[in-house]
Amino acid sequence: MRFLASELATRLGGEITGPDVAVDGASIDSRTLRAGQLYVPIVAHRDGHTFIPAALEAGAPAYLTSQDPLGATAIRVPDTAAALLALGALARERVAAVIGITGSVGKTTTKDLLASCLATTFAATASDRSFNNELGLPLTLMGAREGTRWVVLEMGVRHIGDITQLCRVARPDVGVLTSVQMAHVEFLGSLEGVARAKSELVAALPASGVAVLNHDDPLVRGMAALSACPVLGYAVTAPADVRAEDVRLDPELRARFRLTSPWGQAEIQLALHGAHQVHNALAAAATALWCGVPIEAVAEALGASRGSPWRMDVQHQPGGPSLIVDCFNSVPASAEAAVRALAALPAKRRLALLGLMAELGVHSEPEHRRIATLARELGIELVGYRTSFYGTAHVDSIDDAVALLRELGSGDACLIKGSRVARLENVLDAYAGAKQTTSGRGDA
Repeated sequence: MRFLASELATRLGGEITGPDVAVDGASIDSRTLRAGQLYVPIVAHRDGHTFIPAALEAGAPAYLTSQDPLGATAIRVPDTAAALLALGALARERVAAVIGITGSVGKTTTKDLLASCLATTFAATASDRSFNNELGLPLTLMGAREGTRWVVLEMGVRHIGDITQLCRVARPDVGVLTSVQMAHVEFLGSLEGVARAKSELVAALPASGVAVLNHDDPLVRGMAALSACPVLGYAVTAPADVRAEDVRLDPELRARFRLTSPWGQAEIQLALHGAHQVHNALAAAATALWCGVPIEAVAEALGASRGSPWRMDVQHQPGGPSLIVDCFNSVPASAEAAVRALAALPAKRRLALLGLMAELGVHSEPEHRRIATLARELGIELVGYRTSFYGTAHVDSIDDAVALLRELGSGDACLIKGSRVARLENVLDAYAGAKQTTSGRGDA
C-alpha cells in the first residue's frame, strides 16, 4: 500500500520531520527491506532503531521512531510496535476483503493452497511464509497492492486474546478453522484452552461473512455455535458441505480424491505429500468456491500448488534414501501424520530423525513418548535429535545426525521433523554438503 509520510503521521498521531515522501509497504528488517518500503524498528531482543541507517541505505524513504530522529524523513511515535498494528488497520481500509486462517496444524499449507486458488480468478495476496503474528499480519496488509480483492492472513496464537487483537486490525470477512490440537499448551494450558483461543476468529466474523470449519474435528465443529454468520463445513469422514470422497495415495504419498460441494464435483490430484493434506485442500477449496472461484480452477490450482519449503517435501537422493523433509515445525498431530506418512512410503528401512516438539508444557514428555510408541508399532526406527524425550536412541550434534543419515542407502527412507528450535534444516544442509564433498572426491 502506498502512503505519504504526512498522511501516516496524521493517522498515527505522530510527528513528521524531514521532507514529505511516499512509501510503499513496510519492513521491520533492514536486511530484507525493499527500496520504497517504510522501515519500522521493533524493540525486542535487539533494538531495531540501531538499524535505521542500514534501512535508509537499503532504500527506505522514511522510518518510524520512538527516539530522536536520525535525519532523512522520520515519523516519531510513542510506540513503534503499536504503530505497526495501526498501519495494518490503515491498509485494511483499502482492501476489499480479508480471509483469516487459524488452527493448530495446517494453517500455512491451507493459506498457500487458498492463495493459489484465489489467484486464478482475483487479485489476491497472502501472508509470506508464516507471518502470522502482531508483526507479520500488519506487514502483509501493508504489502497488499491497491485493488486487491482478497488478502489471506494466517493467524497464530500463543495466548488468549491474541487472535482477537489480530482481528481488530484485519477485520476478516471469512474465517477458516483447520484444527484444534496439542499446540502451545505451555501457554494455553489445555486442549480446551487451545480451542478457546482459536475460536476468537469465529466470534469476530461479521454476519455477512462465512466460517469455514473442519467438521472432522469435534472441537472445531462445535464453534459453529459462536458464529454470527453462515457456516461452511468440510470433512473427509463427517457430514459436511464440502467433502473428499474415494481418497487414494500414490507411491509418492500424493492424494487423489473426488471433491464434492454445492458448487459441483471435481477430481483432485494433489502435488503435496501426505494423506493429511486432504483436509488442507478441502479447507482451501471450500473457501475459494464460496469466494467465487470456479470449481475447475480450484481443481487445477490444487494440483499445481507445491506449498512452502520444509513441509512434507519428499526428496529422492541419487544413490541414497528417500527423505521426507517436514522440519518447519512440529506438534503431536503433525508429528503423528508425518510418521504415518513415512510408514506408507515404500522402503526397506525406515528411520525417523525427530527433534523436540516445543511449547507442550507438562504434556511434553508423554506426547513425545506417544509418538515413539507409534513409530515402534509401525516398524520405524526413531532417533531423537538433541532430545531424549522420545525415550529412544538420540544424537546430540549435527555431525552425528549426518553420520546417521549417511548409513542409509537406496531403498531406505527417512523422516526429518522437529519444531523450529531444533533447526533440523542445519542437518539437511550439512548432509547435502557432505554428499557434495564425497561426490567431488569421486570425480577427482
